[in-house]
Amino acid sequence: MSRNNKITLLTMVIIGIAIIAYSMRDVKLSLLIHDVLTLNLWWILVAFLCICLYLLIEGVITKVLVSNRVKHFTFKDAIRVPLVEQLFNGITPFSSGGQPGQLIVMLQTGIDGGKASSVLLMKFVVYQAMIVVNFFFSLVIGFHFVASRLQVLALFVLFGFLIHFFVIVGLLLIMYWPTFTKKLAKLLFHPVKWFVKDEKFYSMQDTMYAKIDNLFEESVRIGRQPKLLLKVVVLTFFQLSFYYLIPYFIMLALGVTGANVIMVTSLHIMIVMIISLFPIPGGSGGAEFSFESLFYSFISSNSKLVLAMIIWRILTYYFGMAAGAFALALKPDKVDDSDKPA
Repeated sequence: MSRNNKITLLTMVIIGIAIIAYSMRDVKLSLLIHDVLTLNLWWILVAFLCICLYLLIEGVITKVLVSNRVKHFTFKDAIRVPLVEQLFNGITPFSSGGQPGQLIVMLQTGIDGGKASSVLLMKFVVYQAMIVVNFFFSLVIGFHFVASRLQVLALFVLFGFLIHFFVIVGLLLIMYWPTFTKKLAKLLFHPVKWFVKDEKFYSMQDTMYAKIDNLFEESVRIGRQPKLLLKVVVLTFFQLSFYYLIPYFIMLALGVTGANVIMVTSLHIMIVMIISLFPIPGGSGGAEFSFESLFYSFISSNSKLVLAMIIWRILTYYFGMAAGAFALALKPDKVDDSDKPA
């Protein structure tokens, strides 16, 4: 990890501590300590297992997709991919570093760059599609709940849905209508020419066309393997399900038993969508605010609400970054794939 990345990681930890300290400004320390001591650790363990399963299943997905094209790709290297993704998602704005981080890890093992990019592309498409499907159902179930309590967050929820929806529409256009997509991309990309030199513009345009061709070719290839695609879709569904259930188990650990699991899960899906809109790495500030705003109706005690937010943030953000830093330091197992076509 570079020096700048280490500084960013340390900065995000400091910001997180500051946000937690601010959240505790109206909470009596004695009450918070009492809530910590009375936690049901078994439910905390279940919540921890959920985030572990979330990461492990993504490792399985990576192993399935890579092993379909490359032999001797170990599960150790497969699990390094989502862990490093968590690290770079957590220290870059809009989680923009996750994909390059995964690619670097796969290249370290000796996988051909074209194959690695194709695998990550297909993994991203399926993951993005499942997020939109889950989010659609969460809107049906929980949007009225959000809109009736906090209209500003409701607008963020809708905006987030539209962004992810159009991303999926764009990906589907590339996969099934590449010629039209290139024409549309050329039209939308043209204003960039006003701000950069011609040489730079045409270089960027060629790169864009190459990525469109790459995704189309990969979609054709994966389309010939419906069983593999179905397997990845099912695994991704369970992966996200474990992640979305984490707040519910945290609430059970705090003794909050009257909450509807479907409603709580739907609200968590919306929070994840809202976080993706904040430019600060990890959605810091927006994540904590969204969690407290949406779950205060279920957790009446202010000290328990803050504690729930802290535990949730540790599990879904800081744990992943710590595990990613450890995974990045591990020596990869090598595969010889340089002489094979992508």
